[in-house]
Amino acid sequence: MGDGAVVTLATFTGPVTYVLHDGSEDPGLAAGRVKAGPAVRGAERGRLLAAFNGGFKLSAGAGGYEQEGHLAAALRRGLTSLVIDRSGRARIGIWGHGVPAPGEATYSVRQNLPPLVLDGKPTRSAANWSLWGATLGGGKDVARSALGQDAAGHLVYAASMSASPADLAAVMAYEGVRIAMELDINPEWVQLDVADRAGGRLHTAIRGQSRPANQFLLGWARDFIAVLAPAGAGG
Repeated sequence: MGDGAVVTLATFTGPVTYVLHDGSEDPGLAAGRVKAGPAVRGAERGRLLAAFNGGFKLSAGAGGYEQEGHLAAALRRGLTSLVIDRSGRARIGIWGHGVPAPGEATYSVRQNLPPLVLDGKPTRSAANWSLWGATLGGGKDVARSALGQDAAGHLVYAASMSASPADLAAVMAYEGVRIAMELDINPEWVQLDVADRAGGRLHTAIRGQSRPANQFLLGWARDFIAVLAPAGAGG
């Protein structure tokens, strides 16, 4: 970026599916209530292509959370929402304005703040970094992440260990993202791990990332999203 920020982009294409995982501490749903817990294990591990962080702690009041039909925090109208159906297909929209669709039974939903990008352009509020979460040291350039969707329906993840909300919004809009939401911020929480093949060894993907590549395999305190290849694609 022009201000020196280095932003990593990952676009997920092809017949991939998505799984929202509960964190051991946040949301911390009771054991056994949901299938996707704090670690990627079992058959899911053999299909894993990538995994990335979710949003703010629910106590921050930045949005609601529903996983596998279990509501951990009320879903709020007007907030940007990652919506994942039972089949693992995902889309991003503004809750109450197109999502959910009329008559749609929601399955997993992760909300986090108003849009960062809307109609292919950075929102006006993207320029005001103070609106996008409390930062370590009180500065605008910290570890940040975001998730968007392009016109073809592909999800696009963007992150940096030192960037402003405007940086993320600008690069995502440049790459054709139509709508985007900020995800978690600050170095402890921002992480993207990717594999060269389904079920393969994971590698950290963000320059300077604090967390190890196997964090989501060992288990994690916060919610995260796994990206999976079709069944039988591992190896």
